[in-house]
Amino acid sequence: MQTELPAKYSQWLLPVLSGVLIGTSYIPFPPWASLFCFVPLWLFWQQQHRLKNVLVSGVLTSFIYTLIGFNWVTYTLHEFAKVNWFVSGIGMILFALFGHLFVPIAGVAWFWIRKRLACNAGLSFALMAVLTALAELYVPMLFKWNFGYSWYGAGLPVYQWAEIVGFTGLSMLSILTNLLVLWAWRRRATIHGKLGFTLLLMVFAGLNGGGIWLKNRLPEPDSAVDVLLVQANIGNLEKQSMERGKGFRAEILTHYFQATDAGLAKNPQVDFVMWSETAFPSLLGGEYNQSFYAELLQEFLRNRQVSLLTGAYAKDPKSGLITNSLFAVDQEGTILEPHYSKTILLALGEYIPGEETFPWLRTMLPMVGHFGRGPGPTMLLKLNGHAMGPQVCYESLFPEFSKGLADLGAQFIVNVTNDSWYGSWQEPYQHLYMTLARGVEFRRPVMRVTNTGVSTVSLANGDVLELSPLDTSWAGAYHVPFVTQPQATFYQRHLNLMPGLLWTGLLALFGAGFMQKTNRLS
Repeated sequence: MQTELPAKYSQWLLPVLSGVLIGTSYIPFPPWASLFCFVPLWLFWQQQHRLKNVLVSGVLTSFIYTLIGFNWVTYTLHEFAKVNWFVSGIGMILFALFGHLFVPIAGVAWFWIRKRLACNAGLSFALMAVLTALAELYVPMLFKWNFGYSWYGAGLPVYQWAEIVGFTGLSMLSILTNLLVLWAWRRRATIHGKLGFTLLLMVFAGLNGGGIWLKNRLPEPDSAVDVLLVQANIGNLEKQSMERGKGFRAEILTHYFQATDAGLAKNPQVDFVMWSETAFPSLLGGEYNQSFYAELLQEFLRNRQVSLLTGAYAKDPKSGLITNSLFAVDQEGTILEPHYSKTILLALGEYIPGEETFPWLRTMLPMVGHFGRGPGPTMLLKLNGHAMGPQVCYESLFPEFSKGLADLGAQFIVNVTNDSWYGSWQEPYQHLYMTLARGVEFRRPVMRVTNTGVSTVSLANGDVLELSPLDTSWAGAYHVPFVTQPQATFYQRHLNLMPGLLWTGLLALFGAGFMQKTNRLS
């Protein structure tokens, strides 16, 4: 009995190992294990005959990689919800348990299908891979990450294929490559296994070489713009006090004026300035354009003859709700309409899911915002003759949103963000590359300005220019070449190609499974 117990429990090290491999392969870590991180978990699943073990192991893997890769949630709860570190830790544990359920859901689906098809090991592993890739795509997440972004964060040229398959497609291919590694691993003592590993390395090298080719064959830009990004580093206490009408408006606006002046002193010939999400400390739009602070802003821009893009709050005339908006203001201080208002709101930050059906949720969660929604990617901001695709913060995580902007003819994407709630070592870099990824998929520059960092510009070829320092008041000028009439990328024209191929593959696996079952019964 004593010799059996270690063997019984040691197999549970396999899902633990997968959790560690996944967690240490996401930004800011390099994707060192992305191509084999699911192999231990899938080997464990194949040995199981009880659904409970498959479900628990999937949750265990997700729990561990979430603790490693997304532990910034602890800081966010402490900073945003104003709870002590112990309560924040409890919240982190709950998020780790329920925040990323695609792995256990894939395991449950695989177990159910395998039981009905009674398929062999090869088909069983193939079902695991395809179901995991589909679950990662479709199962909701608060922070919609995937394995594709890590290739961009590491600067490996394979990320250039995102213009063909998108970063979701790169993530699917990364997961499916785990299946090929598993095949080679199970045959590692044979010549076939060794050849399999060699072939995988050659294909990976070839894809990186192909990525370099994709980058080099892009059309030369025919225009350029000079932009000054201003990162004012406003503290959360000041911002929250301002939002609740408890002061700091003058101090915040003065800080932005001073940081902008410092940047203009070094770079006087910029085409426009960008301030971050909700940077302007008062309402803009309509009657609010005549407010005291709006007039201060207009006078500031007139005196310096410079245009501005700024995040600000506005009021939706239909619903009466406050919106998280982005405004263009020309060098004469004219606030240009229409402005853009954020459409994809952050759950439990800017709205409460289900509040319309269960109004008592608002009483339980009074600290959560209640914002109106914008029109989606249906408009471009026009300033100084440029057509800009507006995004506010979280909207950059959704490729279909940026596709809408690209379809409208956006010459570049402008993104305003406030990442001050998330700490300084993980989330700012995760969010950064997830935002800049849209520029690779649709081959347009992305200009991203934040309150506390990381602010920067990425070019249409994926190059990331100078990164701003974190938690520092800063202004940086960028020369941004772009194509005035950019062509649609393959991914833009075929956004759903990779999911469609995955579904086709799943149907093919079903067919193969039914044939195996029929042959076994006959």
